[in-house]
Amino acid sequence: MSGPDRPGGGRGAGPLLLGVRHHGPGSARAVRAALEETRPEVVLIEGPPEANSLIPFAADADMRPPVALLAHAVDEPGRSAFWPLAEFSPEWVAIRWALEHGVPARFIDLPAAHSLAWGRDEEADGADEADEEGTAAEGDHEERATGTAAGGEVRLDPLGALAGAAGYDDAERWWEDVVEHRGVRERGDALAPFTALEEAMTVLREEHGSGGRDPGPGPAPGSPAVPGRDLVREAYMRLRIREAQREFRGGVAVVCGAWHVPALRRRVTVAADRALLKGLPKVKADMTWVPWTNRRLSRFSGYGAGIDSPGWYGHLFGSADRPVERWMTKVAWLLRAEDRIVSSAHVIEAVRLADTLAAMRGRPLPGPGETTDAVRAVMCEGSDVPLALVHDRLIVGDVLGEVPAATPAVPLQRDLTRAQRRLRLKPEAADRELELDLRKETDGERSRLLHRLRLLAVDWGEPTASYGSTGTFRETWRLHWEPELSVRVAEAGIWGTTVHAAATAKAEADAVAARGLADVTGLAERCLLAALPDALPTVMRILADRAALDSDVGHLAQALPALVRSLRYGDVRGTGTAALAEVAAGLAERILVGLPPACAGLDADAAAEMRRHLDAVHGAVGLLGDAPAPGHGNLRVRWASVLRTLATRDTVPGVIRGRSVRLLLDDGELGQNEAARQMGLVLSSPGTAPADAAAWIEGFVGGSGGGLLLVHDERLLGLVDAWLAGVPAEAFTDVLPLLRRTFSVYESGARRTLGELIRRGPGAPSGSAATGSGAPGFASGLDSGRADAVLPVVRLLLGLDENTRGGEGGSGDARAGLVEVAR
Repeated sequence: MSGPDRPGGGRGAGPLLLGVRHHGPGSARAVRAALEETRPEVVLIEGPPEANSLIPFAADADMRPPVALLAHAVDEPGRSAFWPLAEFSPEWVAIRWALEHGVPARFIDLPAAHSLAWGRDEEADGADEADEEGTAAEGDHEERATGTAAGGEVRLDPLGALAGAAGYDDAERWWEDVVEHRGVRERGDALAPFTALEEAMTVLREEHGSGGRDPGPGPAPGSPAVPGRDLVREAYMRLRIREAQREFRGGVAVVCGAWHVPALRRRVTVAADRALLKGLPKVKADMTWVPWTNRRLSRFSGYGAGIDSPGWYGHLFGSADRPVERWMTKVAWLLRAEDRIVSSAHVIEAVRLADTLAAMRGRPLPGPGETTDAVRAVMCEGSDVPLALVHDRLIVGDVLGEVPAATPAVPLQRDLTRAQRRLRLKPEAADRELELDLRKETDGERSRLLHRLRLLAVDWGEPTASYGSTGTFRETWRLHWEPELSVRVAEAGIWGTTVHAAATAKAEADAVAARGLADVTGLAERCLLAALPDALPTVMRILADRAALDSDVGHLAQALPALVRSLRYGDVRGTGTAALAEVAAGLAERILVGLPPACAGLDADAAAEMRRHLDAVHGAVGLLGDAPAPGHGNLRVRWASVLRTLATRDTVPGVIRGRSVRLLLDDGELGQNEAARQMGLVLSSPGTAPADAAAWIEGFVGGSGGGLLLVHDERLLGLVDAWLAGVPAEAFTDVLPLLRRTFSVYESGARRTLGELIRRGPGAPSGSAATGSGAPGFASGLDSGRADAVLPVVRLLLGLDENTRGGEGGSGDARAGLVEVAR
């Protein structure tokens, strides 16, 4: 080819069209070689022109791909689009080459202002959207507003069609063989790959036309037909190329998806292109750089960037020589870090096996399939378990890019970035657990930041159970940064310019919009966790109004626990909770009055739900009694009176009566003899239906602690055993499911012990309560001498100082110290 028909035409012969596969290391190397050979005066790149002012940031030392251009509608930040770029993306290589050589670089794709508006129209028309970046050379960066053709028409996969013509059933493997892997070991004409690819795409477009890729959203009734997205984009790009050719006479290079090259080469009048662009919808858009991750470059992550192995592609791009040997060395380092035995001999043998497999399969270079098979056989001993680690850490990778601090961003994002740096909370793509001690100033600020972000729906951190301590001064978070959280931050920018101000405004708005009382109390709890004193007056006013109007005891019972938990935060967080205590005490008073009548005449489902409310209120009253509001100091005493009423009232369902007795027993308000008498009255009464008796047992011994109660009090176990043995055969099938549900929640050890006790039968001595010899190997009483012998080890484990050791004869003091620590 020569002149304008050749991709590398000479100066003035036409633009240099470099058709690429997005995120392809082979394409990236070819683009660099072509630019070095032709030395154009301007580089035009497929991408939104609003980002032209952001291109210089790519030269910043703090810019580390993968990164993405983020566009969002100013008036609707949730409407957004991403253009991800990795270090092996041809577009990124073109940008970097232009910056290094002082050559202007410009984006020439359809403006994001039109793309975002177009996507909104498509959603309004009910189009079924899907990612179209899943095919490699199709030329579209990742956007949320791209998808299948209207009317269900299937889009053409250009690489799939070419791979099929070459006899491949896997388009990814075909592309690797003809471009990615050959480019590692072969050198030649820098423009030859683009010539071949343009010829192939030209044939495809002549054969298939738009390939189902051009239909746009259906026009409104009476309006003219709307041109397809690709046709419009290509028209816009042709206009920008003409402008560049007029401005730069010395040469214009265009880096775009290979699918678009035939259309950009085609000669179309300026009037025709401008006609396609008339009347396009438009919104005000803003753009910035955001960090991206390797996982978001992979197809299976849901963002469909078109590559299955971003980590492998990054390795190919960065390894100019011996890529397989270097890859196996990386795998060996990873497995060694996980304490697997991998020697240099393993690496050598794995390389040999990968090369052999590639030769047998007719591949120019071992790919992910060959290297994975070799690693499995040689380094993993045939196991897929360590192989999954290799896939996750290396083939895909958990790399998170970085952007410079000076990058334009919404004010809220800038404030968040400052807070992250000040608190040393670096966003990371991999899951990370963070333990916080709220008594420390920095950890307290970290906790407040994470809670404020959760109020703003920026779920960077998720609270998890803390296994190191049960104290209220500890918090455990699981942190995981996803690129779309940048969109959430942009959306939250409407509430304020700082995280504190935005969270305050959002909390106030949520309080006004809350539907239920429990929602408002939960919001009050979150405001205290996030330290938002300015939002609390509004939340408390709405909470008091809702509480005064709500007469449903179930709603009040749902609301009280969150409110009482909030009172505990004042101890460690230094938050004032006086107003909260008054509202909580008022709620508790109303529950004490309304609970007994609310528990009468309930069916089984309603009784089970009320039992859960009973447990929640019991815990809340226990906490509230520790720090009562003025005038409410006798709540615990009154609550015990309510439980006695529920335990003895016949109209109350059995599950609630049994639970009331259990709660009184746990609090020491009821002796074991009286509890046994209450159980005996229920289980021994001829008038008690078996189902009601089973429900009483479920309420009394249900939950994980019920098993231990029966283990250590054989009188209660004997009552249950005797009742169960006397249940009539015709009623047993009705009782059995309820009993199974009751006992299934017990720990396996408790169930096993109960089985042994029942097998032994009533009346036999027990290892826990007997005064005889007890279980084999255990004395009937405490052997003080043997107990003292273990004190030094226990003291070391508990971290006690020397003051608690005591001298000779001080073992009693030491034991007292250990008991105090245990408490």
